[in-house]
Amino acid sequence: MTVFTTVYLLSTYIIIPVLAPMFGRQKIQTTNNLKPATYMTVLLNRNYVKPQLNNVLQQISKNRQIRFLDANFPFINKFPLLPHLSHNDGNKIDLSFIYEKQNGEITDLTKSTSGYGVFESPRKSEFDQISECKKLGYFQYDYPKYLTFGKKNSELKFSETENKKLINEIVNNNLIDKVFIEPHLVKRLNLKNDKIRYHGCRAVRHDDHIHIQIKNN
Repeated sequence: MTVFTTVYLLSTYIIIPVLAPMFGRQKIQTTNNLKPATYMTVLLNRNYVKPQLNNVLQQISKNRQIRFLDANFPFINKFPLLPHLSHNDGNKIDLSFIYEKQNGEITDLTKSTSGYGVFESPRKSEFDQISECKKLGYFQYDYPKYLTFGKKNSELKFSETENKKLINEIVNNNLIDKVFIEPHLVKRLNLKNDKIRYHGCRAVRHDDHIHIQIKNN
């Protein structure tokens, strides 16, 4: 093991978790039900949130397996967590969709290495916000398709039942301020809550993950 590797691992697993609370953030507390979709999130220190959001994650993962994606860096508000526009204050995190196997069994597997970029696209009968944004010149809207770092588990199916249960539990939490998910999925899942918002064409499409954020405290 090189000196650089040793210093890096010490920083990631020992030093940074101790310093982060001084900046109002803490490392996400993983459990059997709450884990990163990829450990690159941990290695790149993109797994820090405010304590209130950590509590929300513990609550919504009590009865189901949840895989989280990017959260925030451990220090400094407004420091950009690229390529995200708003993950810069400890209030936000992306969650993987819940998938099921061909036999209907719920799984914690994801459909890409990064957890991003494999979309649950609009059906022919559904409104296609993605095409609308691209027509308006927002070419970046579906660029996460280039950030999968490899697709996998193509046989998995988006679980409408479990994702609806998860999102409804999220929005029913008093600490939650907003949830971003693509409009066609809001309609498909029959989601009805004022906390569920459209993120706008300046962001990227949200039919490969769920963005949640707590109130700014």
